[in-house]
Amino acid sequence: MLKGIKVIDFTNYLPGPFATLRLAELGAEIIKVEAPEGDPARNTGVLKGDTGLVFLANNRQKRSITLNLKEKEDVETAVNLIAHADVLIESFRPGVMEKLGLGYETVKLVKPDIIYCSISGYGQTGPLSKIGNHDINYMALSGVLAQLKDQQGRPIHPSITLADYFGGFAANERILAGLVQKLMTGQGSYHSISITDQLVSLLGNHVLIEKETGEGAGINVLNGSIISYAIYETKDQRFMSLGALEPKFWKNFCLAHGREEWLDAHFSKTDISNSLFLAVTDLFKSKTFYEWIEFSQTVDCCMAPVLEVGELSENSYFKEKELIFASSWGDYQVKMHSDLKLPLIAPPPKKGEHQAEILNSIWI
Repeated sequence: MLKGIKVIDFTNYLPGPFATLRLAELGAEIIKVEAPEGDPARNTGVLKGDTGLVFLANNRQKRSITLNLKEKEDVETAVNLIAHADVLIESFRPGVMEKLGLGYETVKLVKPDIIYCSISGYGQTGPLSKIGNHDINYMALSGVLAQLKDQQGRPIHPSITLADYFGGFAANERILAGLVQKLMTGQGSYHSISITDQLVSLLGNHVLIEKETGEGAGINVLNGSIISYAIYETKDQRFMSLGALEPKFWKNFCLAHGREEWLDAHFSKTDISNSLFLAVTDLFKSKTFYEWIEFSQTVDCCMAPVLEVGELSENSYFKEKELIFASSWGDYQVKMHSDLKLPLIAPPPKKGEHQAEILNSIWI
């Protein structure tokens, strides 16, 4: 769908590379511009050989060129790259691209119809814009982290960097909108993505409900407070999710266990003072995880297992879609668009691997 679209990618770590991976899988050509030392993700966290797994997971289908943007000659090369491109995406701290001579106002002089997207934690302006920050900070400030609490009301430290991923999704949304506008008008555009602001955009229901009722935990029937929409422990200390919100699904669940007397308790509270909640809890603890999985696949009651990451590749749902696949270069990758057939897939590039061919293409 994006064949013929060229993206110059000045991003590192996760939000930007995740965004451009999704664009690459849609057919865009991604030229990853790295500093001489490379994307820091190449050396971050767990390594496979001498390369970080975070880099390997987010950079297939891209070409790499190294440029020292503190050197005039390399900045000129970057400008020429941009002049041949449709999209520029960057994730430096606010003001860095301007200091390098690659800010939007400068770039559009040589490429007026460029779609230019900046990803940052708190936007390009304002008192927080130049302060160091990471995913956990964006989640905390946005109010999203406060939605993930244990039974004592303490925020749970998530083991997935949700903010980074949402930042990548939002960047792509704006880039694609910019490309549509360019198609219709011939005009380029600038887009500033604040990761924190994108998280706040998830809380529209929460904000309105809090203003009207004082309750900050969102839609009350969806936040674990009723017995028909909750997470339950199984006999073998695993967990199942029950989402029987509509009466027909709750009825199916109850009648499958011969518990017609539970039907009127559909919206009763998940409180230890509620005997029906305790009865449902005991019911879940009477069967193993796999017994409940079998039940969930035969009784239509909106139930699904809480799977661990290591179980995904062997789960029949994901296997059918080939969503997690063994790559030709010896690791496992995750498709970004499950309904699309992937073409021949190029492995994550070595640092500067495509230097010569990229330079040859722009200086012809």
